[in-house]
Amino acid sequence: MSFKAIVARKSDDGGISAQVETVAEDFLDESEVDVSVEWSSINYKDAIAIYTNQIIQAFPLIPGIDFAGTVTQSSDPRFSPGDKVVATGHALGVTHHGGFSQRARLKADWLVKLPSSISTRDSMAIGTAGFTSMLSVLALEHGGITPGRGSVLVTGASGGVGSIATAILAKLGYTVIASTGKAESNYLKNLGASEILDRAELSGEGKPIAPDRWPAAIDTVGGQTLANVLSQTGYRGVVTACGFVGGRELPTSVLPFILRNVTLAGIDSVNAPQSVREAAWQRLATDLDLDKLASTIKEIGLGEVGALAGAMLQGKVKGRTLVNVNA
Repeated sequence: MSFKAIVARKSDDGGISAQVETVAEDFLDESEVDVSVEWSSINYKDAIAIYTNQIIQAFPLIPGIDFAGTVTQSSDPRFSPGDKVVATGHALGVTHHGGFSQRARLKADWLVKLPSSISTRDSMAIGTAGFTSMLSVLALEHGGITPGRGSVLVTGASGGVGSIATAILAKLGYTVIASTGKAESNYLKNLGASEILDRAELSGEGKPIAPDRWPAAIDTVGGQTLANVLSQTGYRGVVTACGFVGGRELPTSVLPFILRNVTLAGIDSVNAPQSVREAAWQRLATDLDLDKLASTIKEIGLGEVGALAGAMLQGKVKGRTLVNVNA
């Protein structure tokens, strides 16, 4: 049985082309569970994968680091035909065929059954970005950050992770300061942000330690922004880090950690164990207002992925973009 998928191929000169192709079933990896894919989404990592040599490690490969659909066949007793499932991270779109496809075959350990209240479309509106956001919120809670502690800063708030983090925090009762470089105050306030902070306040060179402004932050930017966030975090505060669009270096000092006992918590959505994934998706079912999320969503088909990915690399995309693989 043939199906449509975006296939990334590497040329002799090292360049990458990614086009929609019709491929045979034996193109898929050998594994335990077959899924009829219904929805995928575009993440910043997908955009990098399509346009650079920094992500995909085996060619030819179907990109896409997440997808949702229905199980059609399984050799693992945990899954049965008809189960609605979601897959994020692991080796999807890196060394294993990913979600920009009408079919997928993967390990059972990489799948999570969706809560009954979350449809396959909803799960990709949430996607890797929302899953990462939930992991970040769980890390704040683990560090003792409650709504009563004060405002929580979210950097890169107009992006996928930042948008959903803002919505989750607001529903849980936190006061959210949303940092963005775009004129998106109404968009972010509709998601629940109480205050908008121009990202320029955090992007320039700052002091190793500065007056504290927030007890916690979810940082999606990295680089100098993360350094400035840390320097302005209060005593026994918690900062989560999950992105590096602003740079992989961290030009800071030990002062926030020693003088203020600040915790910097790394968020890894790629290799999180299945038990953590299941807990996060259960929380997403109760702690995220899907009606609010609807305002952040755009839908495209497989043939539009390349152009959208290019716009994402240029910082021209806000919110979440769903890929209807059957459109």
